[in-house]
Amino acid sequence: MAAPALPITDRFQEVLERLSTKSIEDYYNPYQQFDWPDRLDEDRMWMSPELLTPYGTPLFDQLGEDTLRRLSKWESINFYSLNVHGIRELLIEVVNRIHMPGFEIPSDFFHHFIGEENEHMWFFAEFCRRYGDKIYSSTAMRATSDWEPEVENFLVFARILFFEELVDFYNTHMAQDASLCDTIRQVNRLHHQDESRHIAFGRELVSLLHTRMRETISEERHVEVEAYLKRYVVFSINSLYNPHVYRDAGVADPLALRNALLADDRRRTIERKSVRKPLAFFLKTGIFTDDVLPVI
Repeated sequence: MAAPALPITDRFQEVLERLSTKSIEDYYNPYQQFDWPDRLDEDRMWMSPELLTPYGTPLFDQLGEDTLRRLSKWESINFYSLNVHGIRELLIEVVNRIHMPGFEIPSDFFHHFIGEENEHMWFFAEFCRRYGDKIYSSTAMRATSDWEPEVENFLVFARILFFEELVDFYNTHMAQDASLCDTIRQVNRLHHQDESRHIAFGRELVSLLHTRMRETISEERHVEVEAYLKRYVVFSINSLYNPHVYRDAGVADPLALRNALLADDRRRTIERKSVRKPLAFFLKTGIFTDDVLPVI
């Protein structure tokens, strides 16, 4: 049986048309856009200090300036690596749905989305290989339940939206940080330019998918969906605390540092700033009933 059509609104139609036009007008060729230097200055920070995972804790000062500079390089490489893996996974999901029944209206914008995300994946991977000689590995969070098709569709795009909003927080900050080199600022600025469109689209689509899903599942099932999505939020945040990064930065006991940071409540306050916008959206739309996140 064909999937039910999205409850399309005039607003959604207008947003699709506006964003599709903007995608065409703002298009750039990333393979010609970047003038990659042979190396980046290792005596400068590669990520804004306030975005580093030890920031806001006593460990930030205890690590010392030299270690923090090394850490900024490898946390930068980890951040772009997470983008590579996240984009690859979202591309798979969107390609699988681009002409699926029920997604007829947004399918044209999906083509713009897929093209832009593929190019983002390329320039993030290019940065990692050129300046870190590696792309850090990543593990995906697996579902703990067999979801109904409508639930699965909703969760796919809710995860994509959250991922994009989290990343955009970092992009926006680093694009404006004059202490960072031009290459790092450019990578973040260009990604933010495109992601602002994707986020606007994602919010509209997720709202419609949530409306459609709520018509087909029980309240008990919705509680399970909310719990899963909250675990995904925490899982995504925790992926920034990478012990392999700490090892590459020269930290003597990488796992001890990760465990200490994950256990430090001061980090929770800082993390909340990075996810404030998506959490507010999930609350406003009724996707979340509260903003309490689990400990995992």
